[in-house]
Amino acid sequence: MSTQLRRAVTSSFLGSLIEYYDFLLYATASAVVFGKVFFSDLDPALATVASFGTFTTGYLARPLGGLLFGHFGDRLGRKRMLVLTMSLMGVASFLIGLLPGYAQIGPLAPLGLVLLRVVQGVAVGGEWGGAVLMSAEHAKTRRGLWAGFTNAGAPSGMVVSTLAMSGTAALTSEADFLAWGWRIPFLLSIVLLAIGLFVRSRVEETPAFLATQKEKRRRIPLVAVLRERPRALVLGVGVGLSAFVVQATLTTFVLAYAVKQGHPRPEVLNALTLSSACAVPGILLWSALSDRVGRRPVVLAGVVVMAGFGFLLFPMVRSGSGLLLVLALVIGQGVIHPMMYGPLAALYTELFATESRYTGASLGYQLAGLGAGFAPLIFAELQRGSTSTTPVSWTIAAFCLLSALCLLALRETSHRAITPEEPALTHEPEGHRA
Repeated sequence: MSTQLRRAVTSSFLGSLIEYYDFLLYATASAVVFGKVFFSDLDPALATVASFGTFTTGYLARPLGGLLFGHFGDRLGRKRMLVLTMSLMGVASFLIGLLPGYAQIGPLAPLGLVLLRVVQGVAVGGEWGGAVLMSAEHAKTRRGLWAGFTNAGAPSGMVVSTLAMSGTAALTSEADFLAWGWRIPFLLSIVLLAIGLFVRSRVEETPAFLATQKEKRRRIPLVAVLRERPRALVLGVGVGLSAFVVQATLTTFVLAYAVKQGHPRPEVLNALTLSSACAVPGILLWSALSDRVGRRPVVLAGVVVMAGFGFLLFPMVRSGSGLLLVLALVIGQGVIHPMMYGPLAALYTELFATESRYTGASLGYQLAGLGAGFAPLIFAELQRGSTSTTPVSWTIAAFCLLSALCLLALRETSHRAITPEEPALTHEPEGHRA
């Protein structure tokens, strides 16, 4: 492992951790805090829907961030954009920690929350593609594993964010937590930002991007993607949709559902922390396996298993057993979801040409990410006026079916060369043919 690859992987992992600490901290807060702080004038059920609605705006902004930073990342370089995305995210999260609630400034409070959430969405939309490419384009072998470290940063960020939130909740009373305690994890973002920028400054630009700088012909990246790889883009979005729907189900919707079923908030947050910690090795394991057997078999196995597990998840949560709650989240987030999610980092990278790869990978990933933005909102609506979770389970299964069909239509990508130094395989490994 070369020095630059080690720095690139470390930077991508840490950058992803910080970005998702901020982005998913909002997810946790939207489930347990924001409805009471920023939508206190609404009926509790409507406040939950409204809170998840602001959560959704961040996902709506992510494709915009992917397009914006992807364009300039393909033109000016991956590293410059990554410094900017990290700065935007850290500042936005810090400002959320300072934002007054509805009781202080009325409707301006939820408006300010939405605007800062949009900035978060734009930032994380540009972060993921650049971070994945920094690792993948520096790697000459085991691309799935090294790119997978960026995806492993997401549950790592969840671990840190839920520890910060649950730790603050444990050290404060219920009233103090709602009044000011929840703000502390957001304010800590500025410290993480300083650490992340230092690490990221030591990474060099990728060899693949530098090679494109020698070419005279430079097309608009988005136009290149839409003209040359439209099928890959559409199928890539379909492949990733179920992973994001499941991610939001396990990290956001189940939190609110478990609390409604009588589980204490600290117990729910602790279960989420443990399952997120299990997801880190899970993502790296399945990503490494995808280097050996291909991206498609690993992801396909994950979506098939998750389609069935969706019908077991909610009965386990509403059983009232803390042990079953932990088991449900660990199996779902720590074992099955990593199969669907881990290999996506390398897969999206391999779908597009170098000169438009930042744009293509970011756009495909972030459009798929809309599934995570809308899922909690849809599920919250399905729960209004009904106690049955069967429609939610069927919705999860439907998204898994869609991803399975897209996977079957997509050619295996793990054999493709994406860097100037990397030799392409002369044949596709057994089982890699679409």
